[in-house]
Amino acid sequence: MKESMYCRIYSVVNMVPPGKVATYGQIARIAGRCSARNVGYAMSSVSSDSDVPWHRVINSRGRISVRSHGEECTAQSRMLESEGVVFSDGGTVDLESFG
Repeated sequence: MKESMYCRIYSVVNMVPPGKVATYGQIARIAGRCSARNVGYAMSSVSSDSDVPWHRVINSRGRISVRSHGEECTAQSRMLESEGVVFSDGGTVDLESFG
């Protein structure tokens, strides 16, 4: 059951194009039958060398969430910036522009 849910989540995340972001809640609504928290768990289980663009999923406030094992957000922000995503001085992404 968890595997099929994660497969649905990963399929939706794979649709987020470079230079854009999506929130955990948006991914959950599109994937169906899961919550934003489930999306968070799925993203935390993706290794950084995976083909799933996990770095394009951020929280509903436009911020990067710290991964479950306490990894810093710098790698994720660098990956997003390399795709053209812009962070404000406060560290947020404008969801209207990049969502």
